[in-house]
Amino acid sequence: MLLRPAAAVLSLLATGLACGGCGQEAGAERTAANASGGRFEAPAVGRVARIWAVGDAATPTPRARRVASRVRRARPELLLYLGDVYEAGTPDEFRRNYRPLFGSLHARTAPTPGNHEWPLARAGYFPYWRQSLGRPLPSYYSFRVAGWRILSLNSEGPHGPRSAQVRWLKRRLRGGGNCRLAFWHRPRYSAGPHGDAADLQPFWRAVRGRVRLILNGHEHNLQRLRRRAGTTVLISGAGGASPYRFPRRDRRLVFGNDRVGGALKLRLAPGRARYAFISGGGRVLHRGTARCRPPS
Repeated sequence: MLLRPAAAVLSLLATGLACGGCGQEAGAERTAANASGGRFEAPAVGRVARIWAVGDAATPTPRARRVASRVRRARPELLLYLGDVYEAGTPDEFRRNYRPLFGSLHARTAPTPGNHEWPLARAGYFPYWRQSLGRPLPSYYSFRVAGWRILSLNSEGPHGPRSAQVRWLKRRLRGGGNCRLAFWHRPRYSAGPHGDAADLQPFWRAVRGRVRLILNGHEHNLQRLRRRAGTTVLISGAGGASPYRFPRRDRRLVFGNDRVGGALKLRLAPGRARYAFISGGGRVLHRGTARCRPPS
């Protein structure tokens, strides 16, 4: 697939602060403060957007190289990076681990922070993306593409029910329809060994039924969970880090693979989405479709 050379500027609407710990509100002022507002440049797309999503992939392993090569060869119009640059998200690790794998896709990447890089986000995550994108990257933001609103949320910053981020999220979700895709790092619901993250209930309470697809990383495997309240959760954390085995069969799991590295491929168009989990070798592991209701 050939990319269009023109670039469309998508506005990012964002506010928010950072916090020092995974899912903690305290200490926000002591850690990496984000830029308020900003701009995001992505390749121009028409009524169809070809997107890939992967997390936990910036690590020097053969599996990571295979998955990243598969993503690069697909030449996506947009890459959603679902977080985690190993081991601690230092500036050197961004240069040494992330850049060789996905650096050629910088101009087409919309990231979200993972728990590995968040404690050092002021030194690693925010400076890296500011340099790579040419402007400050907000802690969370939204934009529109192919008839969908895309929301990048921050599971590592403050996200309590009264937090600035959740208040912002609720404003972005006003209006009818559910043609929305949200992504953040740690999943609220998961069949993997991390299990369900109860601290992210404020996110779920806001998005259920209003967001058609949620994408997460964190679990080093691939998952599709049964639709819940009109929302489907897809976990794409098998980008290269050591795999996490499923501890038991979970009835919520429609599809799960904890054996191979892979990434999620999506094709968004007004009113519908097609998605497939693709192995690093190019094999289709699972595919599905999702229809959504455009705003009335």
